[in-house]
Amino acid sequence: MGKRGELTPEIAERANTLMGRPIDQVELRLMPNIQFVMTNYQRIDPRKINLDERRILQEWRCEDRIEGGASGLSITKEFWDIICELIFLAYVDID
Repeated sequence: MGKRGELTPEIAERANTLMGRPIDQVELRLMPNIQFVMTNYQRIDPRKINLDERRILQEWRCEDRIEGGASGLSITKEFWDIICELIFLAYVDID
């Protein structure tokens, strides 16, 4: 098993199945932040995201997984379920 938040081969394979494409470590680690934002604020503070994360957010927008950002963020139910599963695998089920 990997460490908390590590993109192991098993998690990478599951992410590829769920997302329809490979993800990287940065994308996996952005998911808990987006989950927190959606649960609490529903808007992204642009001062708290870097260029790599901005690139990922733009990719999610192009894939119609999210809309908005600093002025208000929305997320599809399907994508919410995906990030919850990947967060569970990477951060909770690490025994």
